[in-house]
Amino acid sequence: MENKVKSVAIIGAGPVGLAAAAHVLERGLQPIVLEAGPEVGHAVAQWSHVQLFSPWSFNVDKASERLLAAAGWNAPEPDVYPTGGELRDLYLKPLGALTPLREHLRTNSKVISIGRVGFDKVKTKGREGAPFEVRYQNGEGARTLKADAVIDTSGTWSSPNPAGGNGLPAIGEDTVSQRVRYGMPDVLGRDKARYEGKTIAVLGAGHSAIGTLLDLSRLAQQAPVTRVVWLVRGTDPSKSFGGGANDALSARGELGAAFARIVTEGRVQVEVGFSVSHLSEVDGKLRVGAGSGCCGRHVLVDELVVSTGFRPDLGLLSELRTSLDPALECPPALAPLIDPNEHSCGTVRPHGAAELSQPEPGLYIAGMKSYGRAPTFLMMTGYEQVRSIAAELAGDHEAARRVELVLPETGVCNISRAATDSGCCGGPAPQNIDACCADDAKSKAAGGGGCGCSAEAV
Repeated sequence: MENKVKSVAIIGAGPVGLAAAAHVLERGLQPIVLEAGPEVGHAVAQWSHVQLFSPWSFNVDKASERLLAAAGWNAPEPDVYPTGGELRDLYLKPLGALTPLREHLRTNSKVISIGRVGFDKVKTKGREGAPFEVRYQNGEGARTLKADAVIDTSGTWSSPNPAGGNGLPAIGEDTVSQRVRYGMPDVLGRDKARYEGKTIAVLGAGHSAIGTLLDLSRLAQQAPVTRVVWLVRGTDPSKSFGGGANDALSARGELGAAFARIVTEGRVQVEVGFSVSHLSEVDGKLRVGAGSGCCGRHVLVDELVVSTGFRPDLGLLSELRTSLDPALECPPALAPLIDPNEHSCGTVRPHGAAELSQPEPGLYIAGMKSYGRAPTFLMMTGYEQVRSIAAELAGDHEAARRVELVLPETGVCNISRAATDSGCCGGPAPQNIDACCADDAKSKAAGGGGCGCSAEAV
């Protein structure tokens, strides 16, 4: 049967979006890439100072590499660990400018809504045969394009989680916004003047928070009056120290080990069990409060960095039929693999079109956005996702089901008993075996470091 999909709208021109376009193009389909920013990798530019955990060999998509090689691209050394800026300048920009993808890119084009031509969300009969209608905004006003399929790789960078411990903005968070930054500010570079000589609190316990705390501790060595406060919602800060030497991504293991040292040395003031509820200005300082009344606590700082992860912006999909996990806001089939209530595995098994499809035929959510509110996404996982999706859209169902990715282990296994009892991670470990679950035992028996399950607290 002739494949009915000819054109594919791809939302976002980050690493996974461009990889999706490369795979779609390689399959003989026409990609249409819509990027909200002025250039490819616009979101990556916001964390250009951050070094990736993985080397170049893990961060270049195969189809993209084939396009670049044909254009005479000189690939970086595979074992070197790039920064976000290097990823953008040495890989994403050439991919968007030197390859045939340049003919399929539309920058400064922010997607605001997607529907089906002639169909609202309620109407069913004939819906599957109608093309998608993608509405986007550029400098000339609203525009519309049609496509046979949509891959949403718009990410989550533009929708960070708020400071409030209950998922809502802390009371007063909007009124003190000039003192609050989200994500990973460049405290040793372009943002140095903002933080030097100040008292800065960092909220969060994942990799973004750790990286910022390490940079702030270095800033404090340069400007000794700088003070650093770590606000942790949980009660066990050691969960943030990672797998150390057992982590297959050495840079990730080294980050946790370095962070453990500065905490042990007392270079960071640690406040555990600190669930932010109120933010206000008092006598020229930012008062960060947790709780109220006799049980309340607070710290007085100059600046607050909120590194509590991100969440997907689902507004542009509101007129399409979607199915999402009620807690994580990710595709339901993916939720059991990444749920931080049970486990957050750096070695989540590869997955693709089957797990990421939606009730709206031809719609897929991929990349960071596919993980919803879960914190453990790896770029190479996104590349495998879109390889599978492109194969499915082209009618190559066997290739869509095939696994073409092996993920590195984290060296940490922290998993709930409920997860193993229910069969997750292969079920419980055999008796008298030093392992947290069956998969952990199997990996160690084969000479590996373990199953790679870890809980990255936020």
